[in-house]
Amino acid sequence: MRTIRSGSDTSKPFLSDVEELRRRARESMGKGAITEKYGLDPQEAIEVLQTALATEIVCVLRYSAHAVSAAGINSSEVRTEFEEHAQDELDHMKRIAQRINELGGKPDMDPEGLLTRAHSQYVEGNDLVEMIKENLVAERIAVESYTEMIRFFGDRDPTTRIMLEDILAKEEEHASDMHDLLVAREGSPMLPG
Repeated sequence: MRTIRSGSDTSKPFLSDVEELRRRARESMGKGAITEKYGLDPQEAIEVLQTALATEIVCVLRYSAHAVSAAGINSSEVRTEFEEHAQDELDHMKRIAQRINELGGKPDMDPEGLLTRAHSQYVEGNDLVEMIKENLVAERIAVESYTEMIRFFGDRDPTTRIMLEDILAKEEEHASDMHDLLVAREGSPMLPG
């Protein structure tokens, strides 16, 4: 048996017997990336990710609509921010869809029932400030949702957790951007000093 030792602890093997790893890999090729060490029920993981996928689709649509609808003498900066965020959300959507595929699922992008699957809402807003507020609310929802998902996946699916941590960082940045835009338009900081 050939093992690789981890760090300074030489009493515990880092990997199983190489021959055993090879045997198991050949035996269950039909499972793709899912090995016996995967710590979750893949279907449950896919269902959680389908919710994230629906949320990202709604965010792409909302930011895109707001970018088109943003009007007024001071709307250029806001429109640009909405467009950038729509692109980021599209990237998140694609990454989540790919992970669903890797876990053996089919990404659910069917528009029917989309709003019932998503955590965020599609609210147009009547003016620039309302649009900014709706996007800030959606980003705050996303931050809380992704934080919960990260805890759910934890060490049981580190690949998904790492992807979600990266998306969470971007959502926190988006929330900060929306907050800054709102403060600039309403004239006073909302965060405690």
